[in-house]
Amino acid sequence: MIQLNASRCVRSLFVDSECNMCEVICPTKAIVIGENPLPIINFSSCVGCGACDAICPNEALTLDDFSATDFFFTFVESDENLISCRKNVPCIASLNIENIISMAVLKKDIVFDMGHCDGCSIASTCRPQIEKNYEEATYMLEAMESDAVIKLENIKYERKKPKDEISNIREFFAKTKHEFEKEILQATDELVKHTLEKADIRLLKQKRITDRRKLFFAAIKHVEKPSQFHIVEADEISFTSQKLMDEQSCTACQKCYRVCPTGALTSDIKNSKIDFDPFLCIKCNLCHDVCEPDAITLSPSYAIKEFFKPVVQNLISFAVKRCKKCHMIFSTNSSEDLCYRCKAKKDSSPVNLTNPAK
Repeated sequence: MIQLNASRCVRSLFVDSECNMCEVICPTKAIVIGENPLPIINFSSCVGCGACDAICPNEALTLDDFSATDFFFTFVESDENLISCRKNVPCIASLNIENIISMAVLKKDIVFDMGHCDGCSIASTCRPQIEKNYEEATYMLEAMESDAVIKLENIKYERKKPKDEISNIREFFAKTKHEFEKEILQATDELVKHTLEKADIRLLKQKRITDRRKLFFAAIKHVEKPSQFHIVEADEISFTSQKLMDEQSCTACQKCYRVCPTGALTSDIKNSKIDFDPFLCIKCNLCHDVCEPDAITLSPSYAIKEFFKPVVQNLISFAVKRCKKCHMIFSTNSSEDLCYRCKAKKDSSPVNLTNPAK
């Protein structure tokens, strides 16, 4: 069954976040993004495919009986190269694109068993995502000049049932308290709302690198550097990006780097600049959602060099001034001598009709 970690959901960082990837990918419509800022889940409709877990940029959703990180280590250390929904994953769509690329470069040969997709009740949503992941991973491997290969094959693997398989009655009475609670949730055909608890709020300020990015970084270290660092189209890569900043539009409001969940966007103690680390970006688009003047935009391309030689880029620098009215320190890229609070008060002050100059 799927679980939501509210402190990692990007929608908890900004109420007007446009992220709804979990809702779109869910094949049974068990996840709903409505008036409630956080996703609402109908546990009775959830089939535990894990597609929402894989597509969530900040790992806010997890399956309680399957971990993509644990599977990564088990699969890489084994002699197997087959990934099948009847063998080792709930659905191939439960594997995120970063782990797929990482496993490919380490294993050199991976096979996706697509034989059970025909006739599968969730294939209409999950199969296109599996194929999309395959195409993106293949594209990125070619751009990295890797000899790793990912194949789609109709193998139709079937697991053999053990002779001493426990009967359904014995399995029922052997259930733990946690499993019984799961049964109750799954039997309740209603949407369960999630809210931010005090513990979640404390965690919101923490900048966290996702596990899948850590594994990706570790795997890349085992890859031979390409003969040249290629430039790929930004639309072809879903898990990271490069940014551009319009200096004329930026108001130095600080929202973008304060809301960034991974620390890809940062500043210094004086708030005199905005730096960007492409390798930490998870392409959640939160910085774009909070930027009112749309000053920060996605670059149309991405340099593969960032995988092998990541460099922190300076997007913009600001002048640090003292407000002539309240004497507070503020950063700006204009010639304004008033901080934003004093300027807002001045702009909202009523006009003196007797003497408009006052």
